Amino acid sequence: MTRARLFALGACLAAMTGWPIAAHLQAADYGQMGETFPIIETDLLTTIEAKLRALEASGGIAALQRQMQNQAVASVRRPKPVEGLSAATVRREWLFDPSVVTEDDIHDTKGNRIAARGTRVNPLGLVQLRQDLVFVDGNNAAEVDWALRSWSDLKAKIVFVSGSPFDEMKPRQRRLYFDQGGMLVARFGIRHTPAVVSQSGDALKVAEIPLVRAAPGPRGGPAT
Repeated sequence: MTRARLFALGACLAAMTGWPIAAHLQAADYGQMGETFPIIETDLLTTIEAKLRALEASGGIAALQRQMQNQAVASVRRPKPVEGLSAATVRREWLFDPSVVTEDDIHDTKGNRIAARGTRVNPLGLVQLRQDLVFVDGNNAAEVDWALRSWSDLKAKIVFVSGSPFDEMKPRQRRLYFDQGGMLVARFGIRHTPAVVSQSGDALKVAEIPLVRAAPGPRGGPAT
């Protein structure tokens, strides 16, 4: 059997059995099939820089900065109102336990462990609540007036849940606060204003006090 026939037979067997065939191939130039173009991609940073330079030249960046500053000042002076609150129509009182369970060991400044992980700790056993917390609707002048008449600056912190404490501080000559995001009213379960949080032994007493009818103020305050 000639060498050529052996190669042909081997090729047939390889094709039947799925073996790879190594063939001697030659490269061929078939010419250009169509017009070709180089791939050009604009650099993203270059594009951004060009747009920023155009904004800067037109005064757009300065305008954006002023807009952001004005929005920041406005959000501080008049924060977003706490949602879900309304004026109290009936008096409601309950006790709130401020105790927490420690997630880790607590040590003092000298490294001594004062509370092991998993210990239930009541912060009122360590620190007294020296001032009441009085929550009011800052857009309701009656609630604000009632709170300011009933408590001095030393006796309570007046906390707005809406309105602008900054706009009221100067004419009222009092320091006022705001419950950002409603974290405090949510923790105490407050749904109506005005509401007062005061210490009662190892617990906190929470009271929602309606102003629509006469009622003695908390802690001997004036009648509403």
